Amino acid sequence: MITRRIQEKAEKLLKQFPAVGIIGPRQCGKTTIAKQIQKKGKNKNAVYFDLESPQDFRKFENPELFLSAHQDQQVMIDEVQRMPDLFPLMRSLIDKKRHAGRFLLLGSASPELVKGSSESLAGRIYYIEATPFLLIELPEKANTIQKHWFRGGFPNAWNAKNDEQYYLWMDGFARTFIERDLNQLFGISFSPQLMFKLWRMLAHFHGGIWNAQSFAKGLDVSPVTVNHYLDYLQGAFMVRKLQPYFHNTSKRLVKSPKVYIRDSGLLHYLLDIHHAKNLQYHPQLGYSWEGYVIEQIISLLPSSVQPYYYRTHDGAEVDLILVKGIKPIASIEIKYSEKPNLARGYSESIKELKTTHNYVITTGNEKEWQLSKTIKAIGLREFLNNVLPKITK
Repeated sequence: MITRRIQEKAEKLLKQFPAVGIIGPRQCGKTTIAKQIQKKGKNKNAVYFDLESPQDFRKFENPELFLSAHQDQQVMIDEVQRMPDLFPLMRSLIDKKRHAGRFLLLGSASPELVKGSSESLAGRIYYIEATPFLLIELPEKANTIQKHWFRGGFPNAWNAKNDEQYYLWMDGFARTFIERDLNQLFGISFSPQLMFKLWRMLAHFHGGIWNAQSFAKGLDVSPVTVNHYLDYLQGAFMVRKLQPYFHNTSKRLVKSPKVYIRDSGLLHYLLDIHHAKNLQYHPQLGYSWEGYVIEQIISLLPSSVQPYYYRTHDGAEVDLILVKGIKPIASIEIKYSEKPNLARGYSESIKELKTTHNYVITTGNEKEWQLSKTIKAIGLREFLNNVLPKITK
C-alpha cells in the first residue's frame, strides 16, 4: 500500500482539534486514509459512517440523538457535504463536550461552497486537502514520472494494468462525475452536456489565461454561467485557477488567472489521448507538463507560502512564483526539455521580482546545475524532495 503524506498530518491534527476535515476530489483515496487512521489510532472504537450509503444515511434521521450516543467515540463521517445541517449541530455538540479528535469529516466539495460548513465550525475544525497520489509518494523507478504524468494520481487510474484500462476507468469516472456527482455535491442542477463541453474546452485551453467571454461565446451561454460552472469545478477540486502576482511596478501586468485541469490523467482523457506514446506528439505536450509540475509543487506547499504566476503585457513571464507573506521567494520556469534554454522574459522577470531561488524544472532526473549566475536547472523529483522543503521552510 502507498503511504500517504496526509495521513500523518491528519493524525497530528486529531490530537489538537475537535474536528478535522479531509477534503479532496472523488476517488482520490480519502476513505482509505480515514480507515487507516481508524485502524492505527488509539481510539479503537471509532465509528465510520458513509452518507452515500442509504443505510448509514437513515441513521441520521435524528442526528442530535444519534451523535450524542457516540459522544465518547471518534465519529468519522464520509461525504459529509450530503448533510449540511450536521455542521451547526456538531458545533453545539463540540461546545458541550470539547475534546480533540471527536470528529473526522471527509468531503468532496470545498467547504466554502457547502452551505454553513465554514461558519458553523469556525475555530473548531482544521481542513486539510487530500490529493490523488503525488509523485513523491510513489516508488522511485525509471518509468514512474512518465506513467504518473500520463495517467495522473487517481488510485484506480494509477493501478490500472495498462493504458486501455486506465482510459476506460477515467471515462467512467468523468461521465459519472458530470452526470451525477456534481449535482449531488452542491445540490444544484447542472446541464451534463454543457458541463462536459466546458470540460473539453478547458482541456484544450489548459494553462491558458481565463477569458469568460470567449468560453461563453463557444458554449452559447452568458459569461456569468461560465464563471459559475468554473467555480463549482474548482470547488470539486477538478480545476485550478492560478492567480497572477501583482506588485508595485510600472509594467502593465496580466491580471486574469490561468486555468489548469488539476489531474494530468483526467486532462489526457479529455484530450482523447489513449496511450502514453501518443502524448509525445500532441500539441498540448508542453502545457500538460507545465500543469503537471505546477500541481505537484502546489500540493506540497505549506500554508505560509502561496503560488502565483507572473506575466507582463510585454511578454515577460514566470510559470510559477512562490510568495511568503508579501515577498516572492522563488521563480520557477517549467520546460519540457532535458537541456533547456533560458528565455529572456524569464531573466527579466527575475530582476523585477528580486527572487533569490530561481529554477528551471526539466524532464530529466538530474540534480541541480547552473544555467546562469542566478538560475539553476533541476529534475522534478530532485526539486520536490530536496529543494522545495528548504526554500519554503
